Amino acid sequence: MTDTPKTETPAITQEMIDLYDDYTHITLDRRGFMDRMTALVGTTAAAVTVTSLIEADRASAQIVPENDPRLTAETVTYAGEGDDLTGYLVRPAAATGKLGSVIVIHENRGLVPHIKDVARRMALEGFLVLAPDFLSQTGGTPEDQDKGRQMIGALDRQRTIANAVASAGYLGTHAMSNGNVGVVGFCWGGAMANLTAVNAGDDVRAAVAYYGRQPAAEDAAKIKARLMLNYAGNDERVNAGIDAYKAALDAAGVDYQLFMYEGAQHAFNNDTSAARYNKAAADLAWKRTVDFFKQALA
Repeated sequence: MTDTPKTETPAITQEMIDLYDDYTHITLDRRGFMDRMTALVGTTAAAVTVTSLIEADRASAQIVPENDPRLTAETVTYAGEGDDLTGYLVRPAAATGKLGSVIVIHENRGLVPHIKDVARRMALEGFLVLAPDFLSQTGGTPEDQDKGRQMIGALDRQRTIANAVASAGYLGTHAMSNGNVGVVGFCWGGAMANLTAVNAGDDVRAAVAYYGRQPAAEDAAKIKARLMLNYAGNDERVNAGIDAYKAALDAAGVDYQLFMYEGAQHAFNNDTSAARYNKAAADLAWKRTVDFFKQALA
């Protein structure tokens, strides 16, 4: 009997990660991506294996159980721009007083289980947390991640910004909120966190953007919130806009902190992506984020 030879998984390279980033943020062409990955690694089987290590795995999303007795969670509906929005609202079950409040903005796949889990993690830090589904007005976040990316790409930018501002207004006036609202976003959500700070005025006191694209430099002067900007060292596409943003923030006198996590990849906080998750960077950025919110939203 002859043993079937095992196919070794190629080492994940920066070229592979950059190729995936190009596919998920620019082309949205799955077939073209897989063809290019196959050419890079040699076989279709190896391309599938490599891709599974880079992309987010829905099955590994849960760190804090959905039924964690320390938390109270529900799906809520509230007024958005032109139509209602839905979101995932979670808070400490034992909370009796009013809480500092945090909006968690999802990546470019919608309100997937991982982002709900991030919301639960933030609630365990003592906050009232809302994770809006920015696809809820167009059918809701789908199971298929590629479809989710396509739906995100089709959203009207100004309506989406208005929905983010509406989310801040809803959370800030919630009966359990102390009125002090922060926003944190990841990837697409990081860009939205920046845009929410630009457009929400006094409704947002603090904003944290993880590897998010920067707003137009001329809009920096509109920001009233305190900012924390977390960037990955190996993220050429997003980092290209840092210098102009810093200069605009400095000129406008905005209170901000900027951290660069050298050696980390775009999406380093997403622990469902085996190839890009960086525990050291994620843990440090999370501690900084939580401490920042505890000080700013008290």
